[in-house]
Amino acid sequence: MDVARAAGVSQKTVSRVINGDPHVSAEVRDRVHRAIATLGYRPNRAARNLVLGRSRTIGVLSVGSTDYGPSALMVAAEHAIRSARYSMSVVNTLEGEPESITTSLRELVDQGVDGIVVNEPVGAFTLEPGAIGDLPVLSLSGRYGISANEVVADADQASGGRQAAEHLLGLGHRTVHHVSGPAGWRSSELRTDGWRSTLEAAGAPQPPVLTGDWSARSGYEAGMHLAADPTVTAVFAGNDQMAIGLLRALLEAGRDVPGDVSVVGFDDVPEAAYLARSLTTIRQDLPHLATFGVGMLVDAIENPRRQDRRENVPVELVVRETTAAPPNGH
Repeated sequence: MDVARAAGVSQKTVSRVINGDPHVSAEVRDRVHRAIATLGYRPNRAARNLVLGRSRTIGVLSVGSTDYGPSALMVAAEHAIRSARYSMSVVNTLEGEPESITTSLRELVDQGVDGIVVNEPVGAFTLEPGAIGDLPVLSLSGRYGISANEVVADADQASGGRQAAEHLLGLGHRTVHHVSGPAGWRSSELRTDGWRSTLEAAGAPQPPVLTGDWSARSGYEAGMHLAADPTVTAVFAGNDQMAIGLLRALLEAGRDVPGDVSVVGFDDVPEAAYLARSLTTIRQDLPHLATFGVGMLVDAIENPRRQDRRENVPVELVVRETTAAPPNGH
């Protein structure tokens, strides 16, 4: 009432200005904002949200992993959500369990969130028809088709696999071995697809894929196996942690990197540039990916008629010290 009196307008007009009604004249809007500033008025957020029919809360469904990729996406998404003046409700799921994902999505819907960020790596999960409806959903790992208003922001994972393989073949290696991430992860499968399609296109032999679990230990174990084969001269690891374990195994086996074996990782973790031999890797800009994605989600919440948005963020090869031409005779 005080703001309305100071601005010389009705309380209804003040409410329209606070709620962003575009049909209020610029002159009246300026008077109301000056009155608000003079009186130090702070709008009641709960009341405003009730009028707008929104909770100003975004739900986040996350695998709860401490691995670099998922955790970096979570940190960046949280910052972007709070910068957009939304609250956040996080539900962590159990890795690789689609039933847990479905239950967690229902939990977020029941909370009345305005939108959901899905930071899940699994390849597939199902929901009953209408379980989400047109609630805006942002997927950070490929389209799931779980909402009529789904937006997607993901890195070009397959391109990363192609760039890694092309780089190593371009150096003269006869073929490229691959240590993949775990089965069922979209990012792992797409990186492997990019690697495989490049070898096929080049007519290069396709060695059996060794499967890790993203950890340095699994990379080390795969590396011990590869180090015992003198024909191995190039390896693409599905992430930098596995590449680091692989480098340790090659060192212990007396295989020089890159003199005997070249290694490429994926992610460009902060440590990659500071190893004893700085790691050649595929860089994906996870903070940009999450920030851009949340921006699209907020737009989908506030402009629900605009649908079917997707941003495929490019990745890039960063050449450092772990790749070189193969040794003579290979």
